[in-house]
Amino acid sequence: MFTGLIEEQGKIRNCRLSANGMELTVACSKILSDIKTGASICVNGACQTVIDFGADYITVQASNETLQVTNFKNLKVNDMVNLERALTLNTRIDGHIVSGHVDCTARFVNSEEDGFSKRFFFKLPENFSKYVIYKGSIAVNGVSLTVASIEKDIFSVELIPSTLREVNLSNLKKGEIVNIETDLFAKYVEKILNSKDNTSKINYDFLAENGFV
Repeated sequence: MFTGLIEEQGKIRNCRLSANGMELTVACSKILSDIKTGASICVNGACQTVIDFGADYITVQASNETLQVTNFKNLKVNDMVNLERALTLNTRIDGHIVSGHVDCTARFVNSEEDGFSKRFFFKLPENFSKYVIYKGSIAVNGVSLTVASIEKDIFSVELIPSTLREVNLSNLKKGEIVNIETDLFAKYVEKILNSKDNTSKINYDFLAENGFV
């Protein structure tokens, strides 16, 4: 599990794509302090296992499943990726619970200045906007953010300058693809509500009555 608070940006040193998946070597420094083989690292929002590391790099292997649902297949040498180590039991969760299991990708639409912040707009694939709510949490390339608006399949988030300096979203170009992890609990609720043998007291009326929808 992760918090969505990015520890550093790493630079892709090598990416080898094959029929078996992709092997990524990422130059980094901060996340190496307690690294070990087998450790979980969130790379652009996707949980990956460290298979090798050195004084200034880590190597991970992305499966074909990961390549299908993330922007990894678009990565190239010298690209910057967001990195975060797995949280520990004594870690403050200042972001939100991020599993590192990317749901889909979204397309960057545009950005606009909003006071000292910058608002970014993204277009979701069909059927994923139902998991996104106003003021809810969302992870964009692994960054924990709050949904500032949602209209049909377009949502926006606000980033303050200090966040923009630490993550790889500031230089997004129109049409660029980002990884999205929606709210974990929304998907559990959906499954409960849609279950044919649902005996739970949770239903749409209950959620509406208690301010969840």
